[in-house]
Amino acid sequence: MNRLHNPPPSPLDPHFESRAGLLRVLGLGTAVAVVVGNVIGSGIFYKPGAIAAAAGSFPLIISTWIVGGVLCILGALCFAELAAMLPQAGGPYVYLREAYGRPAAFLFGFNDFLFARPAAIGALSVAFIEALASAFDWQAPVVLKVAMSISLIALVAWVNVVGVIWGGRLQGLTTIIKGGFLLLVGLAPFLFVAAGWGGFEVANYATSTPVEDLSLSTRFGIVLLAVMWAYDGWHGVAPVAEEIRAPQKNIPRALIWGVGILIFLYVLANIAYHGVLSLQEVEAAGTKAAQAMIKKLLVPLGDTTAQLGVAAMGAVIMCSTFGGINSNLLLAPRIVFAMGRDDVFFRALGRVHANYRTPATAIMIQAAMAMLLIVATAVLIESADSLKTIGIVQQLTGEQDLKQSTIFDILTNLVVFSASIFYMLCVFSVFVLRKMHPDWERPYRTWGYPFVPAAFVLFYLWFLSQIYLGQPWESRLGLLFIALGLPVYFAYQYWAKRHPEDPHDGQ
Repeated sequence: MNRLHNPPPSPLDPHFESRAGLLRVLGLGTAVAVVVGNVIGSGIFYKPGAIAAAAGSFPLIISTWIVGGVLCILGALCFAELAAMLPQAGGPYVYLREAYGRPAAFLFGFNDFLFARPAAIGALSVAFIEALASAFDWQAPVVLKVAMSISLIALVAWVNVVGVIWGGRLQGLTTIIKGGFLLLVGLAPFLFVAAGWGGFEVANYATSTPVEDLSLSTRFGIVLLAVMWAYDGWHGVAPVAEEIRAPQKNIPRALIWGVGILIFLYVLANIAYHGVLSLQEVEAAGTKAAQAMIKKLLVPLGDTTAQLGVAAMGAVIMCSTFGGINSNLLLAPRIVFAMGRDDVFFRALGRVHANYRTPATAIMIQAAMAMLLIVATAVLIESADSLKTIGIVQQLTGEQDLKQSTIFDILTNLVVFSASIFYMLCVFSVFVLRKMHPDWERPYRTWGYPFVPAAFVLFYLWFLSQIYLGQPWESRLGLLFIALGLPVYFAYQYWAKRHPEDPHDGQ
């Protein structure tokens, strides 16, 4: 039985230039860089302050970072089996299609294409501009920040339209820079102690802050929500599986090595933050914990040195968020590309650019949606009070005060909730596909099956319930966006039946 519903077209096809498969040009090193670079963005730099405020103690913080990393390892073990078995563009879309059918896969692709990935791209671009403003101590108006964020997205989209090799090289460069500097941030306090300059205090790990009167389970869920934004994208190499050389070997290696590197870097960075700063100082630093740590370490060496260190840290954060934007525009359009090639969505989305051999249409639409979400979220926050009088908005937001939120917070929470639903379904598809298609070739089999996928699914069920209770606005909005995909899917199917022309004609 052929497991591929729509394998890449043959070069003998006269429409090959528009419907051709993608080029296998990415090696193992680039694949690992995609995993690491797709994940390291803004979370490890922007979330520590919010995490400190929600957790109230270092043991809860560090244990949550470790648990989040272990969850990603469990997921990576499962995704490695799926990606090696089905090394096609689209990744999760393909796995969901084979396990649950095209409607379920469409819901993922529709949500990921129009809401989840654009929200991630938007959040990262906003974080980049915020880091730029902070580096120059510049208080820019919201309108200007929004305009600059949109321009940044347009620039990175253009790079990825030009070619996957350029996008891959840019990904590799930014990953080396931000990964290297994150390692340096984690090691900095210990290097200072070795040099006799001090700055590291073990007593900081015992400090605490007052927290809301919530159960430990609820607080853990809130902290994990922030942590999982920092880890979001751990499966990132799967959507470009069709462009990776020797995918059966390189995809599992990239997933497992990449996630292992991330856990090490994130845990080390948090040990550094909290070894230099008390929990109160981390909370007070907000989105600038890394800068606050560097400043406290360097102040004894002089104010000028400290200022230069803070500016350098701001540049690293800008590089990190820039790399995250690039990886999202490199990876996410491959999912809707697979949908277009499957003829479950507009066929032009499955079109490969004749010269650049990239899914150019999908990339441009993805970028446009990210720009639209930034504008819409900014308007939502500014108009929160007047919008509260609208019935459906009251139902969605509940008691949550949107005025106390930021564009970054709303977009990141929305991404984590909606993406987590589909991650869980993808991992469960390991069970489904082994039952449905035991004869399919599996170059890699999930280690610890069936306990590993079962543990992942059960934990994510609990996690989703905690997000819904703690962040009702973003959760309900995420569910609404997913539900909107159903009428769109059936409307498109109806339209396609009324227009049965050659799917290659004119595309």
